[in-house]
Amino acid sequence: MKKIHFGLALAMAAAPLAACSERAQEQTAQAADAIGDDAKNVGSRAAAATDRAADDVAAAADRAGEKLDRAGDRAAAATKNAARDADAAADRAGEKIDRAGDRAADRTGAALQNAGAAIRD
Repeated sequence: MKKIHFGLALAMAAAPLAACSERAQEQTAQAADAIGDDAKNVGSRAAAATDRAADDVAAAADRAGEKLDRAGDRAAAATKNAARDADAAADRAGEKIDRAGDRAADRTGAALQNAGAAIRD
């Protein structure tokens, strides 16, 4: 019994479709085509927007990389300058120490000579 009711309901649902005119079917097909074209266009625009966004991100990453390179170059130059300055300062300190040592040796020698002269007298 259920099969008969289902078949009857199916026949009643299909009857209006058979009654559709050819013009209504064409309009329905055109509307479906328009919807398909719109969906395709939206997809194309979304893909293009995604490509532009990816290009923007890549360009920003390139700019950031270039800035990091320049910062690294400046840091290397500053380190080289600091090392050169420290080396020069060490040289100057060494020269001062040498001169002080020479003066101390001269004074010690003079003091020994004076002591020897005092003993002889």
